[in-house]
Amino acid sequence: MAIQAQVRRRTYLDSITLMQIATALKELPGVENAAALMATDANRQLLAEAGLDPGTVSAGPEDLLLVVKATTPEAAERALQTAEELLTARQPNTALPLSAVADYPPRSLEEAVRHQPQARLAVISVPGPYAALETEQALRAGLHVFLFSDNVPLQQEITLKKLAQERGLLLMGPDCGTALLNGVGLGFVNVVPRGPIGIVGASGTGIQQVMSLIAQQGSGVSQVIGCGGRDLSREVGAITTLAGIRLLLEDETTRVIVLVSKPPAPEVAERVMAAAASGSKAVVACFLGADHETLEQRYGGRILVARTLTDAATLAVQLAATPASYQVATTPASAITARLERLRQTCAVSAAKGYLVGLFAGGTLCDEAMQLWSALLGPIYSNIPLEPAWRLRESSLTALPGHCAIDFGADEYTRGRPHPLIDPSLRLQALQTVASHPRVAVILLDIVLGYCAHPDPAAVYAPLIAELRRRGPRPAIVVSLCGTEGDPQRLSVQTQRLQEAGATVLMSNAEAALHCVQLLYEQEENGGLF
Repeated sequence: MAIQAQVRRRTYLDSITLMQIATALKELPGVENAAALMATDANRQLLAEAGLDPGTVSAGPEDLLLVVKATTPEAAERALQTAEELLTARQPNTALPLSAVADYPPRSLEEAVRHQPQARLAVISVPGPYAALETEQALRAGLHVFLFSDNVPLQQEITLKKLAQERGLLLMGPDCGTALLNGVGLGFVNVVPRGPIGIVGASGTGIQQVMSLIAQQGSGVSQVIGCGGRDLSREVGAITTLAGIRLLLEDETTRVIVLVSKPPAPEVAERVMAAAASGSKAVVACFLGADHETLEQRYGGRILVARTLTDAATLAVQLAATPASYQVATTPASAITARLERLRQTCAVSAAKGYLVGLFAGGTLCDEAMQLWSALLGPIYSNIPLEPAWRLRESSLTALPGHCAIDFGADEYTRGRPHPLIDPSLRLQALQTVASHPRVAVILLDIVLGYCAHPDPAAVYAPLIAELRRRGPRPAIVVSLCGTEGDPQRLSVQTQRLQEAGATVLMSNAEAALHCVQLLYEQEENGGLF
């Protein structure tokens, strides 16, 4: 085993680029693990914990550190050479005119603004400890901000959002994964047609699910404003969400507004609903885990309340096509709600003996599946549980307490490693482990396509799914596939390859979650393994 490191002095690259480079290195022959990150003390500690300690290599916080663990010194050396080639390929093209790019990459926000005085938005992706300083500078320079960085303290988020509010600016984030502004995508984003539906969301993968389903149903998206996962918390008070609603109410290209969030604080949800209802545009609200009945009683006839992301997309498309359908007292019953009720009757007859396990890259998709599963099956154990008592007590997936759903995009799984949307290696290991558990009957995976995501997820998941199918029919593998035909990975190509490997593929995460419950009971009715 060989560990080799390489340092690039005074070189900074954003975290998305570093994730992509590390992922590319880990796919090389002989490479067991790899990392590309800034050489801060915290990051070096993470390297040590991951078994990638570079030893006495001299590097400081302003230096880029590349570390490779390989089966042989030669394999490690080849990987570092590949990293050098990838880094060189990403250097700006100095042949472009100065009006397009500077002679050299700006080393500060001040320089960047000087070279591009017409810029109105800054994209910030730096380690959490540096994010607040960079964001404050951007806001004081009069720039809207898309803040991809996570691990930003809550109080700093509140302070920065109040500063943005005072200056009439939009701060999307921190931990904002998705936005689409005037046709330009930021972060993890899908390729969708322009259209009449605008989205404001405190959920990256939730937004991606809604915008993808809107595109699949033949409509399009005007603007997508991401807010960061904590925006609808009691402490933050929906500062960005409220600003986003105001912008979409004024936007001439937007006829329908969709609100998306994981469970919000009740009083914040009320504030957001009141703001959305104050305008003249049709509104669909999807607050997973909220008190939907209460919201519908208060805002029915003014806002349609969707129980699932799929329902939100479907209602938005219907409203965009037939605005007259907006004046209804309550949200129309959906096919998903009807299926949920049928399954509720099945589950009431007897308890399932086998386990459902969800291995998720998207936290909101994990939340949605847990909401549906818990309504039918009771406790769903998770690292992001719906109830405190349902928290997974052990990190080992070999000791499952019952039905489980794990968010591999949570902080404990992404510290020092790329997000699972980019690097599937951790979930692949988990899939192999969980599939060997004697009581696991059905496994649900979410796979999200689009820019910044893995370039070909089917290429890495399909071989393992096919191997599991060769071993036998159980556990069943269900894939919730989020994306569009316009995405670089192509929805149809990914679907075909996953189906050929033996997975059931559904485009709706809610439908996939309910299909898992149906499969669980069908197995037991047919004798199953339990």
